[in-house]
Amino acid sequence: MSSSAPILIKEWFSNSQKFAVVGASTNRTKFGNKVLRWYIDNGYTVVPVNPKEKTIEDLACAPNLSSLPGSPADYHVSIITPPAVTKSVLEEAHKNGIQRVWLQPDVDSPEALAFAAEAGLKVLSGGPCVLVHGIPRAAKL
Repeated sequence: MSSSAPILIKEWFSNSQKFAVVGASTNRTKFGNKVLRWYIDNGYTVVPVNPKEKTIEDLACAPNLSSLPGSPADYHVSIITPPAVTKSVLEEAHKNGIQRVWLQPDVDSPEALAFAAEAGLKVLSGGPCVLVHGIPRAAKL
Protein backbone atom coordinates (compact mmCIF):
# COMPACT_ATOMS: atom_id res chain seq x y z
CA MET A 1 0.00 0.00 0.00
CA SER A 2 1.38 3.40 -0.91
CA SER A 3 0.45 6.59 0.83
CA SER A 4 -0.70 9.91 -0.50
CA ALA A 5 1.99 12.51 -0.60
CA PRO A 6 1.05 16.00 0.46
CA ILE A 7 2.18 18.62 -1.99
CA LEU A 8 2.89 22.27 -1.53
CA ILE A 9 0.95 24.97 -3.31
CA LYS A 10 4.14 26.19 -4.99
CA GLU A 11 4.71 22.67 -6.38
CA TRP A 12 1.09 22.58 -7.63
CA PHE A 13 1.70 25.55 -9.90
CA SER A 14 5.30 24.78 -10.88
CA ASN A 15 4.66 21.29 -12.23
CA SER A 16 1.80 21.80 -14.66
CA GLN A 17 0.62 23.97 -17.47
CA LYS A 18 -2.80 22.30 -17.63
CA PHE A 19 -5.51 22.32 -15.03
CA ALA A 20 -9.04 20.91 -14.79
CA VAL A 21 -11.84 21.95 -12.45
CA VAL A 22 -14.24 19.14 -11.56
CA GLY A 23 -17.50 20.60 -10.36
CA ALA A 24 -17.25 23.69 -12.55
CA SER A 25 -20.56 25.52 -12.66
CA THR A 26 -22.30 28.03 -14.90
CA ASN A 27 -23.60 29.75 -11.74
CA ARG A 28 -21.15 32.56 -11.00
CA THR A 29 -22.05 32.54 -7.29
CA LYS A 30 -20.92 28.92 -6.83
CA PHE A 31 -17.36 28.03 -5.91
CA GLY A 32 -17.11 25.72 -8.92
CA ASN A 33 -17.39 28.79 -11.13
CA LYS A 34 -15.26 31.03 -8.93
CA VAL A 35 -12.39 28.52 -8.92
CA LEU A 36 -12.63 28.09 -12.70
CA ARG A 37 -12.55 31.88 -13.19
CA TRP A 38 -9.54 32.15 -10.87
CA TYR A 39 -7.54 29.91 -13.21
CA ILE A 40 -8.78 31.84 -16.27
CA ASP A 41 -8.15 35.27 -14.73
CA ASN A 42 -4.65 34.24 -13.65
CA GLY A 43 -3.54 33.06 -17.09
CA TYR A 44 -3.70 29.28 -16.74
CA THR A 45 -4.89 26.74 -19.28
CA VAL A 46 -7.98 25.21 -17.66
CA VAL A 47 -10.78 22.88 -18.67
CA PRO A 48 -14.11 22.84 -16.83
CA VAL A 49 -15.41 19.35 -16.06
CA ASN A 50 -19.19 19.04 -15.84
CA PRO A 51 -21.30 16.24 -17.36
CA LYS A 52 -24.36 18.47 -17.81
CA GLU A 53 -22.86 21.51 -19.55
CA LYS A 54 -21.33 22.04 -23.00
CA THR A 55 -19.53 25.28 -22.12
CA ILE A 56 -18.77 27.29 -19.01
CA GLU A 57 -17.23 30.77 -19.17
CA ASP A 58 -16.81 30.29 -22.93
CA LEU A 59 -14.67 27.18 -22.42
CA ALA A 60 -15.66 23.75 -23.77
CA CYS A 61 -16.52 21.37 -20.95
CA ALA A 62 -15.27 17.86 -20.61
CA PRO A 63 -18.02 15.59 -19.27
CA ASN A 64 -15.48 13.69 -17.14
CA LEU A 65 -11.75 13.37 -16.55
CA SER A 66 -11.44 10.62 -19.16
CA SER A 67 -12.57 13.15 -21.79
CA LEU A 68 -9.97 15.84 -21.10
CA PRO A 69 -8.23 17.04 -24.28
CA GLY A 70 -4.89 15.32 -24.82
CA SER A 71 -3.65 13.08 -22.05
CA PRO A 72 -5.59 13.36 -18.77
CA ALA A 73 -2.35 12.50 -16.96
CA ASP A 74 -0.98 15.92 -17.99
CA TYR A 75 -3.51 17.74 -15.81
CA HIS A 76 -3.65 18.82 -12.21
CA VAL A 77 -7.24 18.65 -10.98
CA SER A 78 -9.06 20.95 -8.59
CA ILE A 79 -12.13 19.25 -7.15
CA ILE A 80 -15.20 21.15 -5.99
CA THR A 81 -17.79 18.41 -5.54
CA PRO A 82 -19.99 17.24 -2.68
CA PRO A 83 -17.99 14.98 -0.33
CA ALA A 84 -20.15 11.99 -1.34
CA VAL A 85 -18.92 12.38 -4.95
CA THR A 86 -15.26 13.15 -4.30
CA LYS A 87 -14.06 9.55 -3.91
CA SER A 88 -15.45 8.57 -7.33
CA VAL A 89 -13.68 11.59 -8.87
CA LEU A 90 -10.42 10.46 -7.25
CA GLU A 91 -10.96 6.94 -8.59
CA GLU A 92 -11.41 8.30 -12.11
CA ALA A 93 -8.35 10.54 -11.70
CA HIS A 94 -6.25 7.56 -10.62
CA LYS A 95 -7.59 5.41 -13.49
CA ASN A 96 -6.49 8.14 -15.94
CA GLY A 97 -2.99 8.55 -14.50
CA ILE A 98 -3.70 11.91 -12.90
CA GLN A 99 -1.32 12.26 -9.98
CA ARG A 100 -2.06 15.65 -8.44
CA VAL A 101 -5.40 16.73 -7.03
CA TRP A 102 -6.42 19.73 -4.97
CA LEU A 103 -9.41 19.02 -2.78
CA GLN A 104 -10.89 22.46 -2.30
CA PRO A 105 -12.29 23.16 1.20
CA ASP A 106 -15.12 20.94 2.41
CA VAL A 107 -15.04 18.41 -0.45
CA ASP A 108 -13.09 15.63 1.21
CA SER A 109 -14.37 12.70 3.21
CA PRO A 110 -12.58 10.01 5.21
CA GLU A 111 -13.29 7.54 2.35
CA ALA A 112 -11.88 9.92 -0.26
CA LEU A 113 -8.73 10.59 1.75
CA ALA A 114 -8.24 6.88 2.42
CA PHE A 115 -8.55 6.13 -1.30
CA ALA A 116 -6.08 8.91 -2.17
CA ALA A 117 -3.58 7.46 0.31
CA GLU A 118 -4.03 3.92 -1.01
CA ALA A 119 -3.69 5.08 -4.62
CA GLY A 120 -0.60 7.18 -3.89
CA LEU A 121 -2.14 10.40 -5.18
CA LYS A 122 -0.42 13.69 -4.42
CA VAL A 123 -3.08 15.68 -2.61
CA LEU A 124 -3.57 19.22 -1.46
CA SER A 125 -6.31 19.13 1.18
CA GLY A 126 -7.24 20.23 4.63
CA GLY A 127 -8.43 23.75 3.95
CA PRO A 128 -6.33 25.75 1.49
CA CYS A 129 -8.38 27.23 -1.35
CA VAL A 130 -7.06 28.34 -4.73
CA LEU A 131 -9.09 31.55 -4.37
CA VAL A 132 -6.95 32.56 -1.38
CA HIS A 133 -3.73 30.58 -1.79
CA GLY A 134 -3.35 30.33 -5.57
CA ILE A 135 -0.26 31.72 -7.23
CA PRO A 136 -1.03 33.90 -10.27
CA ARG A 137 0.88 32.80 -13.35
CA ALA A 138 2.64 36.14 -13.64
CA ALA A 139 4.04 35.63 -10.12
CA LYS A 140 5.67 32.35 -11.26
CA LEU A 141 7.71 33.96 -14.03
